[in-house]
Amino acid sequence: MRTAESANGIRIRLTDERWVHIVESHNELAGLVFSVLDTVANPDFIVRGTRGEKLAVHKLNRKYLVVVYKEREEDGFIITAFLTSKIKQIRKRGVIWNREF
Repeated sequence: MRTAESANGIRIRLTDERWVHIVESHNELAGLVFSVLDTVANPDFIVRGTRGEKLAVHKLNRKYLVVVYKEREEDGFIITAFLTSKIKQIRKRGVIWNREF
């Protein structure tokens, strides 16, 4: 199991089982486990999900890495991750945190 600290200071877990699920569904992420964790810890921005989850977004080359995770009071967990070029659709969900440049 690996962890990263979210922008809210919450420890977010990435279990081996979840990582296998992510890579099986999105094989382009194979080898990018540290990029997934870094996206949670250092996102460009975070948008709200539809069921209380958060989507951390970080530009990675010409696409965006999106990591979907859930925060609870004491900890949280990564649900999934994927790459997209359709960033406008992601932003429409509502940005709730933006990195200050």
